[in-house]
Amino acid sequence: MEMSGERPAREPLPEPADETGTTAYRPLLFSIAYGMTGSVGDAEDIVQDAFLGLTRARRAGTVIADLKAYLTTAVTRLGIDHLRSARVRRETYVGDWLPEPVVVPADGQGPAERAELADSLSMAFLVLLESLSPVERAVFMLREVFGYGYEDVARITGKTEVNCRQIFTRARQHISAGRKVRGGPAQRAAGEELARRFFEAAGGGDMDALLGLLAPDVVLHGDGGGKAPSIGSPAAGSLRTARMLVAGLRRARRLGVLPRLAWVNGRPGAVLYDGEGRVAAVVELDVADGVVQAIHSVANPDKLGHIGPVSDVGLLGDA
Repeated sequence: MEMSGERPAREPLPEPADETGTTAYRPLLFSIAYGMTGSVGDAEDIVQDAFLGLTRARRAGTVIADLKAYLTTAVTRLGIDHLRSARVRRETYVGDWLPEPVVVPADGQGPAERAELADSLSMAFLVLLESLSPVERAVFMLREVFGYGYEDVARITGKTEVNCRQIFTRARQHISAGRKVRGGPAQRAAGEELARRFFEAAGGGDMDALLGLLAPDVVLHGDGGGKAPSIGSPAAGSLRTARMLVAGLRRARRLGVLPRLAWVNGRPGAVLYDGEGRVAAVVELDVADGVVQAIHSVANPDKLGHIGPVSDVGLLGDA
């Protein structure tokens, strides 16, 4: 993962990847790779590399009895290697780092592997995973998110079952310390309705209505990557957050940018488009207990290209 946000062009593939009999596994493989990297482009590359490895193994005469196990192992280990090489680059990232958003439009249409992304891979959860080592992240995610047994986790990661149990316990304690205890995420219909009211209130400058939708200790996170205006550090508190949101969306409206509701990383949110239909930002709302607990806004243009043409209009700046 290029932590600057820029990804070098891939070398032309030397051979077509053999996906015979594996199509049904692609959503799972993408989810694992995305959970490991927090990057849509890197996840796609890792899945493609796993299929290329399968092609080479088949051509070499290797008999693969369990394709799902083979590909899951390949994707996980490629993800671990990727994270190890990305650590230093992540430390030089400008501002607050957020994952590349996975967007499913309100009509539900979109690439199947993204539409079926595990709901557990919210932006807040992926940010917490950043605090784990690559192996801890793999073990915790396979066990916690995808429900693999310790025997399978051990086989996939190349560790012993005993070691995996220890790693998982340590990782869970670390993640639990960073998690806010609250109710579960909103159901989709309720979340989408709350998002509609949220963007109407923020866009219309209705402070009373907006404050009623925000938890008292709500936190606003913004990722501009040093390439788009964004808040310098997370903003906490409902009044401060509401003021920043109203100012930011008022500025966006003046620039001809409007939100369109979408499902973002398994949470309600919106994609903000300019007057030419280009993507300017993506906002995810972390909703629980009937209110917005956290807001994640990604305006870094390098993290939006997989959604569509990217706008050159800066948004949600230093309001």
